[in-house]
Amino acid sequence: MARNQRLREYVQTGLGAEHSPEQISLRLRRDFPDDLEMRVSHETIYHALYIEGRGELKRELVTALRTGRAVRRSRGRQLPGSRMADMVMIAERPAEVEDRAVPGHWEGDLITGAGNASAIGTLVERSTGFVMLLHLPDRHGAIEVRDQMIAAIQKMPAVLRKTVTWDQGIEMAKHRDISIATGIDIYFCDPHSPWQRGSNENTNGLLRQYFPKSTDLSGYHPDYLQFVADKLNDRPRKRLDAATPREALTELLSEPPQGRVATTT
Repeated sequence: MARNQRLREYVQTGLGAEHSPEQISLRLRRDFPDDLEMRVSHETIYHALYIEGRGELKRELVTALRTGRAVRRSRGRQLPGSRMADMVMIAERPAEVEDRAVPGHWEGDLITGAGNASAIGTLVERSTGFVMLLHLPDRHGAIEVRDQMIAAIQKMPAVLRKTVTWDQGIEMAKHRDISIATGIDIYFCDPHSPWQRGSNENTNGLLRQYFPKSTDLSGYHPDYLQFVADKLNDRPRKRLDAATPREALTELLSEPPQGRVATTT
C-alpha cells in the first residue's frame, strides 16, 4: 500500500465508510477482477494500522473501524491449562498441508543447548525440506523468537507464506504479532505430539551433527548458521528423487501460473 497510491486511497475510503478490512479486501476482488495490483489482504490492512503506523494509512482512520479499538482482538482461544492465548490447533489446519503437494507450509521448533540456556530456531518447509535457521544468541524468549521469525518469513516469496506448525512452547507467546506482521497462519500441535511436526523433528536430528546436545549454542555466528542450512539444503534427498531441497524449492517457484505454483514477486 505504501507504493500503490490508488490501492491506498481505496483502502482509506473503505475505512472512512466504516467498512471492515475484510470487507475491503473482498470488495477489491469484485471491483477490480483483472487488476492484480489492486489486491491486499485484511491482515495487511490491520498490520498497516496497528503495527506500522508510519503514514501508509492515516492513523485517525483507526477510529473508523467498527470496533473502535486501537488494538486488534483475536478470535482465537486459550485452551485449558495453556500458557498462551489465542492458539489455533493443528486440527483446524488446512487439509492441503497433509499431502505435501503444496509448498509454503512450514514446521518450526527450537533446538536447545546445555540446560536449555541457549537455542537455535529451526523452520522446515514441508514439501521440499528446505531449512531456515533463526539466530538467537542472547535469549530465546517470545520477543526474540518473534523478531527472528518475522525477519525470516518476510524474506520468503508470498507464495511460501501459508502456515507454520509449532509446538506449544512459551517461546511462541507472541504468535499473533508474527501472523499480523507476515500474513502467515500459525497452528499448534497437541501436547506431547512431536510426530505432528515430523519433518522438523527429522531435520533437528540432522542438525545435531553440527550443534551437539549439551553444548552452548549461543556462540555460533549467523554465517555459520547459514553454512549449516546450506549444507542441509544442498543434500540430495531420497523422497525428492535425489534432488536437493534447494533444487526442489527452486523448481516449484519457477513453475508457470498454470502449474501448481505461480511465481510471486
